[in-house]
This record gives sequence, C-alpha cells and structure tokens, in this order.
Amino acid sequence: MKKIELYKEHGFKDLTFSNYLVHESEHMKVINFNFKAGQKLPVHSHDLEGELTLVILEGEGEFMAADGATMPARPGDVLVSEIAEPHGVRATTDMRVLVTIAPPI
Repeated sequence: MKKIELYKEHGFKDLTFSNYLVHESEHMKVINFNFKAGQKLPVHSHDLEGELTLVILEGEGEFMAADGATMPARPGDVLVSEIAEPHGVRATTDMRVLVTIAPPI
C-alpha cells in the first residue's frame, strides 16, 4: 500500500496545465491534472482499448466532446469513457482532476 499526499506533491503552473504521474502499473495509470482558470486539455482520443475516468477533485469547468458538446464538471463529478472516445477538459476556475486509465497507455 502507498499513500500520496496529492495536494502537497503537485501544484499549478501559470502558462499551461500541469500533470503529475501519481501511479503506474501493468493494470492502470493514475494522473493528476491541475488547471488554472481558462486552461484546458483539448479534445483528444487514444487509438487503444480501455477505459478512463476523470474525477473532479476541486474547482469547476466542463468536460468536452468531439462534437462540441460540453457537460458541467464540478467537485465530485466523475466522467467514465472509453479511452478511444474523444474527451477534453476546460477549467473555469482553478481545477484539480484525477484521471485513471485502465489498462495503462
């Protein structure tokens, strides 16, 4: 068992979103993305089989899809998606997002 104090380990950057590899194994990958207000992870996809979750830990923004559709993203919200399905995130306030990918890419 291991414990990571995420808020102590990983902060924000002014010019672009910040990412931190929390954990990686043959079964999954966990990444923390921190966004200052206005920053985004553009809509993208991966040519792989598997699933991902995006969990909003703090702040607000929106989940984005390839067709331009958006869904609100608030603390406690979880987006579950096939990894091949286009996905993105945009922050309206400073926002912390925890992403889990299984199997890892």
